[in-house]
Order: sequence, then structure tokens, then C-alpha cells
Amino acid sequence: NNGYFVQGMGKIYHGSLDDPQSWSVPWGTPKAETYALPENVTLNERRYGVDPDGDNAAATKGKGKGKGAKTAKAAGVTVPDSMPAAKNIRGPAFEGAEVPDNTFQDGKVAELAVSTLRDISQKKEPFFLAVGFIKPHLPFIAPKKYWDLYDPAKIQLAPNKFRPKDAPDYAIQPGGELRNYHGIPEGSIPDDLARQLKHGYYAAISYMDAQLGRVLDELDRLDLRKNTIVILWGDHGWKLGEHDAWCKHSNAENDTHGALLLSVPGMSHAGAKATGLVEFVDIYPTLADLAGLPRPAHLEGLSFKPVLDNPARPWKPAAFSQYPRPGNSATGGQPLMGYSMRTERYRFTAWLHRDDPSKVAALELYDHQTDPQENQNLAKHTEHAALVAQLTTQLRAGWKAAAPAR
Repeated sequence: NNGYFVQGMGKIYHGSLDDPQSWSVPWGTPKAETYALPENVTLNERRYGVDPDGDNAAATKGKGKGKGAKTAKAAGVTVPDSMPAAKNIRGPAFEGAEVPDNTFQDGKVAELAVSTLRDISQKKEPFFLAVGFIKPHLPFIAPKKYWDLYDPAKIQLAPNKFRPKDAPDYAIQPGGELRNYHGIPEGSIPDDLARQLKHGYYAAISYMDAQLGRVLDELDRLDLRKNTIVILWGDHGWKLGEHDAWCKHSNAENDTHGALLLSVPGMSHAGAKATGLVEFVDIYPTLADLAGLPRPAHLEGLSFKPVLDNPARPWKPAAFSQYPRPGNSATGGQPLMGYSMRTERYRFTAWLHRDDPSKVAALELYDHQTDPQENQNLAKHTEHAALVAQLTTQLRAGWKAAAPAR
């Protein structure tokens, strides 16, 4: 509506979801390999069945297909063969192979973004480019050179391999998403496998980071950086063995705290780290504010442009998130919604009955000043009763009552 050329590519919406009216040209994701090693390609193709031989022999029987499989060499990472089969067998949770960056989706998306920037640079209209890199999403796959950046002997395991004390059993899920991959056992992940998983996660981050670098380099080469806002954000956090769990799917700080970086031409505090609380719903109004565009009245977020001008200033008194739990034995058969609020010092979560939000199933309270890993739930401690009441009122008031002091 404001004369922008708008193009999206890669993982912008979840899966194959789209919003066609958002784009000047159709959004799309380049086709790419999921795995490079032939045995992993074969294993992944059997994803919705159990190996009929019962001993994971599929990993050595079939021939891979796709150009990545033809040139792949093993990267010295292993997956145990003796693990029980998951409900949905996919390929392994990680892989490192000697293949080019453009074997996989992020490499191809970077190439598309670079070529799109070149086309855009020839036009006079302003642009909005949405580039969706998928890594470090599972499976943790990256070319071997990114694995080689890390010494596995120096990879530290999570220091809190236990569930939060005095928290409800359903507060943290063990990580069913990870168990869909070949070779991942139920229950606690052994330390050697946990170290391999973290190694793969780090490699996938570095691989994605290199693709981002290619796009930013092209922005510089085309002399577009001087009038282009760049924002980098991830849609959620992740557990890597913290609380003896993996993946996301909870209201813990590990899962709700994501990356958010913003670069604005001419900003006076480039490289600074802001200390105030912001939320992803604030991205839209902030970009509109910085670009001088009108903001629709329905937005629930607030522009954090004042934080860019003064990174040390306090901002929102609270940030909000929520994640549900289905009705099962752990919840007493009641479907629950976990409403979580992060203040400067505390994380407070109320588990409410979905059919009657006035009913509280459980509360969680963590003091980030003394317990940044959220290992001890304080909600039932009588000395914190007044604080629990105060935070309950603040949570019930919601985001509308959490505007920053101007």
C-alpha cells in the first residue's frame, strides 16, 4: 500500500503456509536436499514406517539420490544403532558431509536473496525482503567445514540436567520433536549423544550465519546498506539438555527468549545491547516507525525506537507468552493453557483451565536474580505469597497494562 516491492523466500511462515496478498511476487522456497549422505537419504525416505529388519539395516542398504548424495563424504559423526525406533522414523538428527553450502536449503535461499537484491538495485522503488533461513532447526545438518569450527571435547553440557524443583510435571516436556529422528532414545539423552547434538546445533548456526553473511555482503557491494534497515530474529528459543529436556514447547526462559538484532542506517549506538524488555509483536510497529510509515490501529506491539536511541533505558515492565498442554494424566485430564510473563527480575507462569480460565491448576515463579536457569519454583513458598499475588494481578492485566513509561 505504500509503494514497496515485497518479496519473501525460505521459511517465513510455518511449513507450506503462505499469505499471498503479502507479496509483490509469489513467495517460494528453493528445493534442496535434506540429507547429503546416501545412507541418510535412504533412511529419511522410510520416515513413516519401522525398519522391517528391526536392526536399522536400512541405513546401509539403500542408495542415496540427489546431487548432494553423490559427492558426500562422512564427517566423523556417528548415530548409535541400538536405539529404539521412534514413532515417526526420519533420518538422523545431525549430519556433516563434505558438500557445498548450496546443497541445502539455506545455501539456496542465500543465492536467491543475493540475486533478488541485484534485481532490486536496478529499480527505484523501496523494497521489503523477507529471507527465511531454516537452520538451526532440526535436523542439525551443515557441511563438514562448519562442524570443524568446533572442538567436540570443549562442548559443555547443560549444567541443570534436572526438572525445575516444585514445578508441575507438565511444565517441561522432554522433547518429542527430537525423538522423531533416527537413533534418539526415549528418556534422558546420554552425554556422548548430547555432545554430538550440541555440536550439530553449533555447526548449523555457523552454516546459517555464513549464508546471512553472503546476503549482507551483497547489500554492501550494491551500496544498499546506507538506506536499508536489517532485522534478524528467531521465532523462539531452544533447550539443549537444560532441565533434562530438548527442543521448545514450554514457557521456560530457554524457549521463550529468542534472538533479536536490528541495524538502522545512521544509528548512534551501533553494536550496543539493549537491556529493556521487548517482544516480537513490537517488530512491525518499530519497522513502520523507522521507515516513516503509518501504523495500523490494530497492532498489539509498540515501537521500540526509543530503545535504539537509548539502549540503557528501561522499557516494557513485562513481556508475555503462552503455550498449552493437552488434557492427559499429567494434567488430571484438563486441557491447560500456560500464560507466562517475564519481568525484569521474574518469570511467572499461570496454568489455567482452558474451559474455565478462572481455575488455576498450578503456578510457577522463578527469580532470575538468584536463579537465572529457572531451577527452583518459588510459587508455593509462603514467604513469596505477596509477590505471587502481585504478579497474578499483573499477568491478568495483560499486555495492555504493560506499556513502557515514556
